[in-house]
Amino acid sequence: LIMLVNYGEHIICEDIISDFGNISQLYMTLCMWRLFMNVERVECNKLDNNNAINYAKKVVKYYLNKNISKTKYLGGGSFGKVVLITFEDKSKVVVKFILIDGMLEKETHDINLLRENCSVRMPKIITSRKKDNEIPFDCYVMEYIEGKPLIYDLSMYLRGKRKRKEIGQVVVDALHSIHECKGAKFGDTLNPIYDSWIECYKPFAEQVYNEAEKMYKRGKLSNKVFKTMVRAWSNFDKIFSEQILEPCLIHGDLNVVNIMVDKKHNISGFIDPLNSMYADREYDLFQFYNLTGKKFFLGELYKNKYGASKLFYEKIAFYGLWNEVFCYIKSGVYVSFIMNPLVKNMKRVLKNL
Repeated sequence: LIMLVNYGEHIICEDIISDFGNISQLYMTLCMWRLFMNVERVECNKLDNNNAINYAKKVVKYYLNKNISKTKYLGGGSFGKVVLITFEDKSKVVVKFILIDGMLEKETHDINLLRENCSVRMPKIITSRKKDNEIPFDCYVMEYIEGKPLIYDLSMYLRGKRKRKEIGQVVVDALHSIHECKGAKFGDTLNPIYDSWIECYKPFAEQVYNEAEKMYKRGKLSNKVFKTMVRAWSNFDKIFSEQILEPCLIHGDLNVVNIMVDKKHNISGFIDPLNSMYADREYDLFQFYNLTGKKFFLGELYKNKYGASKLFYEKIAFYGLWNEVFCYIKSGVYVSFIMNPLVKNMKRVLKNL
């Protein structure tokens, strides 16, 4: 089976389904680096998969006191590990271990806040636990959402345009329900302190630019990427000239990897928010153009139904490129099939400025 995956204007052809899965897994791992708006590297604790399973058993036994039927390591990245627990009564929970100290409050707060405001299901947190001598990692237990990521539902790509649009509409309506939650100011959900979006976002964007310049001078970033960033940065004030009036709650990482579908190919839930904040709602939308998002018309459906800023495509291009360069700075892993289309798109929209 040959899958043609639209990534912007770039076509990736994979002739083995497992390869397709590996690409999305790599993408998920890289996207985990977006956890911090701070461009500095983050020190992560180490946890191997077997220990994650053993610790998960201890956690659920202590808090839920139910007989375990089986366990399964679901995966994770540099910042977290996830274990699925199935009980003898067939019920299931997920245990997530956080590998960065001090993030338990932020993660659990954001999941609860998003769950309260989202029109599709998001996992309910059952309990949380701070690290101690017995289990040296912060963790929390949450509901398990049945299904698989939309990106893996290969039959969806063989369906007609109308069905894919129907799925896309459910997704964008649910994301908009999250965006309807407004903050008093812009910034982190726990402590939004900025009076404007530019005051919040521009210092971060400038950090990314400055680090990219250092990498370019060391020969770690290509001329093609950095020169495109130079042109984009020189147009920052123009791209972001339209004032953002409302601080909207954002998911932070809603792409086809974190959209779950059930056996009937219906949306069953959203998972894995990342660095949720009160922001420009369009800061959530560049993810809709990543991987196979365009196959479900996600970005265009949102734009057409709920409106967009005058320089929507320019902003989306900027957000996407800056985010991927940020991922590269944090991880040291350069993925050309992700970066190249973003550079190409940024160049294209700059011609219209």
